[in-house]
Amino acid sequence: MTLDVFLLGGTGSIGTGLVTELVARGHRVTALSRSAASDHRLQAMGAQVLRGDMMDPAHWMPTALSHDAFVQAAATFGDDMAEADNRVVSQLLADAERTGPKLRVLYTGGCWLYGDTGGNTATETSAFDPLPAFAWMVHHAQRLLQASHLSVAVIHPAMVYHLDGGGVFERFRDAARSHDPVEIWGKPNTRWPLIERHDLARAYCDLLVCPDLRGHFNAVAQQGVRVGDIANTITHLYASQSSTVVRSVADVMQAHGAWAKGPTLDQSMSSAKLQTATGWHPRFTKFQAALNLHTVKAS
Repeated sequence: MTLDVFLLGGTGSIGTGLVTELVARGHRVTALSRSAASDHRLQAMGAQVLRGDMMDPAHWMPTALSHDAFVQAAATFGDDMAEADNRVVSQLLADAERTGPKLRVLYTGGCWLYGDTGGNTATETSAFDPLPAFAWMVHHAQRLLQASHLSVAVIHPAMVYHLDGGGVFERFRDAARSHDPVEIWGKPNTRWPLIERHDLARAYCDLLVCPDLRGHFNAVAQQGVRVGDIANTITHLYASQSSTVVRSVADVMQAHGAWAKGPTLDQSMSSAKLQTATGWHPRFTKFQAALNLHTVKAS
């Protein structure tokens, strides 16, 4: 099945992997872009480009709705993030009701919507306990899921890392490379659920072509890995002399904003529902092996 897919966030951490995977599977991708630099990046990956702004969706939504599927994978982590997403969701709900066949929609949530899971493992039946900075995301997802004229699945990615050490590992990687102190926010024993971004892209694609699958789906490869172990692994990988420094939750939130509490949450998360429903399985079930493999190939 070949689909025409409209994508928000095509140059982001998740979107970059998703564009590559969609194109590799033969799907036709159009991505929203705000700049010439983004145009070039998207076109180099094989996507078509539509210029537009998430804050003004009325201008580009008709084009978006001419596609078979709509994927929201954009997040600015800025002060306008909630308002931009609200405008997109509101315009989508209003305009899609007047169009033809039922549109397939994938909306991106996140592991932080479950809050601190403590001794439990979050599944799709777990209650949401989002950080205040992201509470709007739960509301927007629910609005979409309640729309009978849409086929909606909400994907909750674990913490997304890249094979080159980017993504959620980027702070650790950059500090290790320059032999600067590697900062751990919160506590070294805090656990992060993890997924490599190409594995996540595969999960999006597998779910995209199953319009009968609706509701919430977690995407995770490792249920919970200690942040201290991640930092030590990356320091060792780059043969770095860096030491680790622990910063308090209050300190990082003051420095980076309310979103910075997210990486300090102790979490465990399961993707059993997604795997059973689609047959998706992650290729990288150990982040250490994934990073080592990339290092060997690059050397």
